[in-house]
Amino acid sequence: MSEIQDIYDSVIGLAAAKDIPVIGIDGLGGAGKSTISEELCQKLEDHHYSAMLLHIDDFIHVREVRYNPAYSDWQCYYDLQWRYDYFLDVISNIKDCKDGYMDIELYDKDNDTYFQQRFDVSRNSIVIVEGIFLQRKELKDVFDYMVYIDIPEEIRLERVLKRDIYIGGEQEIIDKYKNRYFPAEHKYIEDYQPQERADLCKVLS
Repeated sequence: MSEIQDIYDSVIGLAAAKDIPVIGIDGLGGAGKSTISEELCQKLEDHHYSAMLLHIDDFIHVREVRYNPAYSDWQCYYDLQWRYDYFLDVISNIKDCKDGYMDIELYDKDNDTYFQQRFDVSRNSIVIVEGIFLQRKELKDVFDYMVYIDIPEEIRLERVLKRDIYIGGEQEIIDKYKNRYFPAEHKYIEDYQPQERADLCKVLS
């Protein structure tokens, strides 16, 4: 929990200044974004804040869209993976929500389709969004505060080899990261310098 104390301090400062702040937890594959986001939400709730956690990977296109043979594998991931327009609508509707709840369409990975999930939304909610590429131009002006989790690529690869067994064996996972994910990540780093642009960069190992 000590790793998130500085993030927590910044978040509650924002919560005191505005309704429904949106916090981004950015980082590359295997950086630990989900774990940090979940710990942050738990700490907020332990201190009587209303935390709403969204995962950018819940806003992806179906396989037919994001695996387009007209594009290289890494370009599919970088340019075709996410439903950014829908995500922007969701964030806008959260900020304007007057009913106290919202139904949000999320991706069902097992069935390659979508389902509706209801979220509680109150005026004192804090929205935490975790995911990759959160500082892209498509998401400009969404976030009130951005955290970037920076971890060396070799450590991240070790993690995903244990985590992403749904892809297949070790070599299949390595091949997918080298062909699809890592080239897209390198382009993101080159185009956006997320370590420098974030409000807070946490370098972990």
